[in-house]
Amino acid sequence: MEHRVTPAVDFRHFAHADLPDIRQTLLDVHADAYADRIHEEFVQRFPWFVDHWGGREGFACVIAYAGGEAVGFTYGSPSEPGREWWRDHLDPTPTNTSTFAISELMLRPKWRKQGLGEQMHATLLADRPESMAVLTVDTKRPKLQAMYEGWGYRKVGENQPFPDSPLYAVMLRNMK
Repeated sequence: MEHRVTPAVDFRHFAHADLPDIRQTLLDVHADAYADRIHEEFVQRFPWFVDHWGGREGFACVIAYAGGEAVGFTYGSPSEPGREWWRDHLDPTPTNTSTFAISELMLRPKWRKQGLGEQMHATLLADRPESMAVLTVDTKRPKLQAMYEGWGYRKVGENQPFPDSPLYAVMLRNMK
């Protein structure tokens, strides 16, 4: 029987000012994570999303490293007060609408199904001041949606932010 030794994983925090140093790392992990769908136009627009989110002052990112190699990451930023895009899905709207919006969470394929996604997610949200976290997940990925439900999220609606994007389940989680 073969025994595989998993190297220790180190979770490192990055912010808006770090984007020039981590941008290529994010693109490299994405290319590996989406190798089977890299031909899709929406997937090819990922560099724009990195620049869009990374350009925000409140941008926060956690990259997981194993043996010096980036194996996954998650990032997002606080929603602008009063402009939380998920508001239309709740009636009534909560009193405290401060929200951290998670844009991406991905792992290289060989690092999936080991609990690293949840660890990165928890590391990203640890000590956040916002009262809620929001993310979206492709409605054609029910197992992924169920995973996020296991992390405390609930589906509050659906959204298709771009004509070529998937239809997403809008998932919200209380943090306070």
